[in-house]
Amino acid sequence: MRRRLATVEAGLDDRSWLATAVVVVIAAVLRFANLSHPPGKIFDEVYYARDSWGLIDRAVEWNYTNNTPSYVVHPPLGKWLIGFGEWAFGYSDAEHGISVPGHLFTTAPEFGWRFSAALLGTLSVLLMVRIGRRMFRSTVLGCAAGLLLAVDGFHLVLSRTALLDIFLLFFVLAAFGALVLDRDATRRRWARALESGLDPTARGRAGRPPGGWRNWPWWRLATGVLLGCAFAVKWSALFFVPVFALLMVLWDVGARRSAGVPRPWRDTLLDGVPWMVLAGLLMAVTYVTTWSGWLFSQEGYYRLAERYPDAGLSDAPIVGPLWNLIQYHQAALGFHGQLDEPHKYQSWPWQWLLLGRPVAFHWTGEGPCGAPTCAEEVLLLGTPLLWWSFLPALVALVWLGLARRDWRAGALLLAVAAGLLPWFWFALDGRTMFSFYAAPALPFLVLAVVYVLGAIASPAGPSGSLAVTGADEEASRDRRLVGGVIAGAYVALVVLCFAYFYPIFVGWTLPYDDWSARMWLGGRWI
Repeated sequence: MRRRLATVEAGLDDRSWLATAVVVVIAAVLRFANLSHPPGKIFDEVYYARDSWGLIDRAVEWNYTNNTPSYVVHPPLGKWLIGFGEWAFGYSDAEHGISVPGHLFTTAPEFGWRFSAALLGTLSVLLMVRIGRRMFRSTVLGCAAGLLLAVDGFHLVLSRTALLDIFLLFFVLAAFGALVLDRDATRRRWARALESGLDPTARGRAGRPPGGWRNWPWWRLATGVLLGCAFAVKWSALFFVPVFALLMVLWDVGARRSAGVPRPWRDTLLDGVPWMVLAGLLMAVTYVTTWSGWLFSQEGYYRLAERYPDAGLSDAPIVGPLWNLIQYHQAALGFHGQLDEPHKYQSWPWQWLLLGRPVAFHWTGEGPCGAPTCAEEVLLLGTPLLWWSFLPALVALVWLGLARRDWRAGALLLAVAAGLLPWFWFALDGRTMFSFYAAPALPFLVLAVVYVLGAIASPAGPSGSLAVTGADEEASRDRRLVGGVIAGAYVALVVLCFAYFYPIFVGWTLPYDDWSARMWLGGRWI
């Protein structure tokens, strides 16, 4: 029973943290090196960098051309984070005559509006290592997960651009990490209670671990707060809420069943649902809190009824701002429902994992590059060898999950489904979509690959929990050696592939022929 309830205790493991630090430093160098290049606002930075400065300057997104509130259709948290970098390191917009020094120190303005994306992109690699280590019970596999995410071109480009999707990825991954910690904390409470003589078959509170605020499911509540943050970046975070709620229930039931509780489903519903409801309330409160600039000012779009007399708004105290916020959300939702205008770089969900239509964030043919014609591009493209591994890894994950009845496989499959499948539904209506909509699914796809690598390297699977003895021990060592070589070779090839494509991830100026040689799928990548 203690083995069934076992968790990873890694808080003071110096060696694992040293390995984690190495991977995170690699990620940081890749993301912060020459961050102010390309100069100027690239792709949708033209919107988000300006909206973010409006939040810092006026507490709401602001149209400096018309000197009116901006109508925006995404929540504010991601823009607040971008704005923090502009506040810290300075902001400049020649078109609108704005030049403001940084409060920490002044750098190139591009560094300011890209800083937070690079920071949270780096921190997402840190989360990836620790989540992978906890799930797979292996520092090597955890570091492999972090390294693969660090050298993914898709993640790198989003980490070096002032768009919202890297923030969405970070908060969804952080919420998942908190959920995994909640699973382990629950199992530890049951293990300690059983060691103290708890009878799980007893009725009522006598058959449950002791209560008290110290034993509250704090990580479950943190999951709610982090999901609220994700939802406050982009509404598509909502797709993960039912999946994470389902995982809470299933993992609670599993812990109780492992502890010997006779009716685990009933007890989970009685004990766990109230905490899930509280986590949901925290998610809602967190989301509304991120709108505080709009709520407590009078300048935001749709904020005052007198400025929009035909919008059905209200200026009543307290209730009025909340009602107007609801009306604003309805208008924004209507906008999202009508997004069907064709775009050069739009793509369909079934193309995303195949890299069928990446998005060019920046392009110029200016030199010098030592050749008659040059090319400089920032292309939102996943590292091909890694991304083309995702579909085979998902197939293997289904097989291994069923064969081993492994909770890790089920959790990863559900998270990938939450990040990708809803977009197939929207595709039926012809909605305009882009490959960066897949961003929050990316960490779980990488974890799926690492799960399969762990299965190749270990006869017991990624957890390494099954012991072998006697004659099987030598065969197990041989398999681990061969599997380790295969897994290590795969990671090395992904790193080499990343290095080859690196110039078009960060906008190096290349001879045109060298740039063209990297367009492996021809016109689909141009």
